[in-house]
Amino acid sequence: MAGRIRQADVDEVKARTNIADIIGERVALKSAGVGSMKGLCPFHDERSPSFNVRPQAGFYHCFGCGESGDVYSFLRAMDHVTFTEAVERLAGRIGYALHYEDGGAAPEHTGRARLYAANAAAAEFFRAQLMTPEADIARRFLGQRGFDAGAAAHFGVGFAPKGWEGMTKALRTQGFTDEELSSAGLVSQGQRGVYDRFRGRVVWPIRDVTGQVIGFGARKLFDDDNGPKYLNTPETTIYKKAQVLYGLDLAKREVSRQHQVVVVEGYTDVMACHLAGITTAIATCGTAFGSDHITVLRRVMGDDSTAGEVVFTFDPDAAGQKAALRAFADAKRFNAQTYVATGPEGLDPCDLRLARGDGAVRALLETKVPMVEFVLDQRISGYDLRSVEGRVGALRTAAPVVAELRDPLLQPEYVRVLARRLGMDTEDVRREVERAGRSGGGRHDAAPGPAGPAEPPVDDGALRVTLATLPRTPEVGLERGAVMGVLQFGHRMDPSLVARALDLPFRHPALDAVRIAVRDAAGMQRPGWAVDAVATVREPYRSLAAELLAADFPALSDDEAVSSASDLARRLVMRGFDREKAELLGAIQRVPAESEEGRTIRLRLRELDAQRQALADEAS
Repeated sequence: MAGRIRQADVDEVKARTNIADIIGERVALKSAGVGSMKGLCPFHDERSPSFNVRPQAGFYHCFGCGESGDVYSFLRAMDHVTFTEAVERLAGRIGYALHYEDGGAAPEHTGRARLYAANAAAAEFFRAQLMTPEADIARRFLGQRGFDAGAAAHFGVGFAPKGWEGMTKALRTQGFTDEELSSAGLVSQGQRGVYDRFRGRVVWPIRDVTGQVIGFGARKLFDDDNGPKYLNTPETTIYKKAQVLYGLDLAKREVSRQHQVVVVEGYTDVMACHLAGITTAIATCGTAFGSDHITVLRRVMGDDSTAGEVVFTFDPDAAGQKAALRAFADAKRFNAQTYVATGPEGLDPCDLRLARGDGAVRALLETKVPMVEFVLDQRISGYDLRSVEGRVGALRTAAPVVAELRDPLLQPEYVRVLARRLGMDTEDVRREVERAGRSGGGRHDAAPGPAGPAEPPVDDGALRVTLATLPRTPEVGLERGAVMGVLQFGHRMDPSLVARALDLPFRHPALDAVRIAVRDAAGMQRPGWAVDAVATVREPYRSLAAELLAADFPALSDDEAVSSASDLARRLVMRGFDREKAELLGAIQRVPAESEEGRTIRLRLRELDAQRQALADEAS
């Protein structure tokens, strides 16, 4: 039996993996200075980005919640896999053959890995079945909705045959147990054992943001199917419908690039939008759009400003209006502007594409209206605005919507919009909006605002030391900048200069703890050395070390950063010379000038002056 993965392979896989590529599949990352990228933290909800990634070091750190680590710890936290599985997944990604040590512990695998594998095998089975004679009804269904074989292949659409255990038998031959298939939501339990959950249906694989199949959505095709029109995978350890967005794996790149997302209502609507050129379209999977979906989308969008846009498409019927009102309740969590677009004659994107072509689908976005206006119209639509009573009732219903707006510039504008809609005096509307806000009709105060400094957690009975809490003095500034420079660019600096600088004690105890760990780190030319050094910093100073590794170093380029870091290291050495010289000058006053001790001190003073000059000459 294979043993533990060889450490050399663990290091090699990490060295060959760009951590920004892995994190970038879940978080929109932007350049944040030399060698640094930034995005919204995947470990906690925030309105402005405080999550830094340093690809060269293979390291991430959140200045808001304090989470940090390397690419393996990121995968383990995000996907709940073991360390072994994280290494194996990345090795497979880069095509690296791992070696295992004989006699070591057997590779540990969680049930989650088997669930991913089972879903992937099922997706391949369904895809292959779409080409069989029995699947003619599924191909006709797709064709009638404007989807050819190429479209089906692009989205991985498949067919589940009518039989009770076609898929079950196929996956059993691949080594999957009935228990694993049940845990994956692929089979149901009957009196005589398990049977295929999806039968006689067209099937869409549902993937997470990284592209791994985690579940399925299936539409019935046969009249004798007594099941629901759409049937989804039940909740499993890897499929949480409140957090899953269909099509996000295909849309994420454009969502991040365009800072736009279009939320539609079904699988075929996503397909129609993408084929028509709206490649930012996604849909929920059998549940209403909610707060967890927003959290996922904000990270992929890089939703840190009002420049982006989120467009919801809703049917104009009562159900669509209800969905819009539900979405509005959560949509205020976006920094981006939110809109609603409804198709002409109530056509959804799929039907609109069939009836009027790709151009009509693209034009759908041109008809979008701000979500606030849409909701206001829905609120007042049931009132007779020709009567005084109707206008007053509409105002009382709509005022809380305006009161909830947290943007101090938007609220007065929508007071005027509502006044025009109702044909009422602007001051009367403004007073009612203020009253709604005071009475709790609006949740302005409860709305999340820009993230402020995080409360420093307590660690071992002491407050956690952070960059923000360090004293703003020249001495501490020098120590902070020097050790930050070495952590980030030590692999390109003169090793002898780094050694001389780090051999000198720092005055600030927290920075000195970091200095010792960095000084004792082995092999600054080795990939990942800085991450390992941070891990050895004693508590409660480890988080400070993580911040120093992840923080933006003030420079315009890598070369300038190396030069600046080297200058800071030289200044540390100079400070050491000056400190020793001051001590010697004090000592020489206390000994006879012609004594042996006096001559030794004068000799050392001349040596210090020479060494200082030599260091100054190096800098020039």
